[in-house]
Amino acid sequence: MENQDYNKAEKAVDNTENSLRNAANDAKWKISDLADKARDYINEKRNKDEEASQEDWFDRVKANAAETWEDIKDGASEAWEKTKDAAEDVKAEWNKKTN
Repeated sequence: MENQDYNKAEKAVDNTENSLRNAANDAKWKISDLADKARDYINEKRNKDEEASQEDWFDRVKANAAETWEDIKDGASEAWEKTKDAAEDVKAEWNKKTN
């Protein structure tokens, strides 16, 4: 297999890594933001003269986590397809050279 084929496979892996990093970085609420979001939730409830509850807060976090998971899953799926396609291309090139 030629060097360019290895480079193509390595680039596909790099693209996969970058796609997954971007998906994680684009998550709706990062862990570092949760404390601020919790304070905002408590203040929102206080302003409406409603009781803040942990269960309600967890429901909000859970809904956001579900949305975030979908974003990450989409990015991971795209990365998988790109890597799979590149691997198939490399395999086809290898088969051409060895047959």
